[in-house]
Amino acid sequence: MRVAVDVVKAHGHPNITALHETTFEVTKDSYLTRHGDCIVGIKADKSVSDLDDELKELIRNDDALIILIFLVSDNVYDVVVAHGSRKLLLSDNRKLIVRRSSYVCPATLGIKSNKAAIDLNRELVKLLRDGNVELDVIILGVLPE
Repeated sequence: MRVAVDVVKAHGHPNITALHETTFEVTKDSYLTRHGDCIVGIKADKSVSDLDDELKELIRNDDALIILIFLVSDNVYDVVVAHGSRKLLLSDNRKLIVRRSSYVCPATLGIKSNKAAIDLNRELVKLLRDGNVELDVIILGVLPE
């Protein structure tokens, strides 16, 4: 088994609702309107294009799994599992998006996810509404050999 890891650091915002039913997004943007119901973190230090090259190579495989761990504090977290794809572009320099569907755009990190924004731990979402809270997104790519 091959494994690669990277961490994205982002921040909460009072307008985070996490109500989108098919995606979630973390963005480098420093603002968020109420219409951005898929966004769960802003002011991210990385987008998909900034991720570790080994991780990007690994998840550009149809057999890869992507495990995302969202941490806000020691006891408030959530875990999401998505799939990699040879079709992933991983070239967007502003955001990363995980989708329930198989749709791929330059910002797509993973597809066929088991969760969208609306499915995330609501205690985590509540804490993310604090603009000062920090969010760590640990991204593990796993490829069976």
